[in-house]
Amino acid sequence: MKLVISTFIAGLLFGAGLTISQMVNPDKVVSFLDVAGNWDPSLAIVMASAFITTFIGYRFVLKRPAPFFEGKFKLPTREDIDMPLIGGAALFGIGWGLVGLCPGPALSSLSFAGLNSIIFLAAMLVAIISFRIIIRN
Repeated sequence: MKLVISTFIAGLLFGAGLTISQMVNPDKVVSFLDVAGNWDPSLAIVMASAFITTFIGYRFVLKRPAPFFEGKFKLPTREDIDMPLIGGAALFGIGWGLVGLCPGPALSSLSFAGLNSIIFLAAMLVAIISFRIIIRN
């Protein structure tokens, strides 16, 4: 039960951070990505803050023998770069640049962003299910 509650709290905190920083606003994200046009650098501060927090936080967390509510850390072990990784990263970047949303902010924006967020999430779910059926079978 502690794991469920801590996960819920972490999700709320993540969603609140996305909303406060306006990462859920597609226009703000697209303006950040438009470095040759009407560039809005304010999201760079959000990204730098996240990087610094993660950099420092991992130093403390990984010194522990295990997470608070799990028996062991579940860290990635692969270090190779393969075509599925490159393709997935490219699709993510293209989608983020075109739409101004990625999965986390899209979920957070459901409460106020309207039809565009619903369409994005529906398309994302179709893509995930299609990948699992076609590629992973």
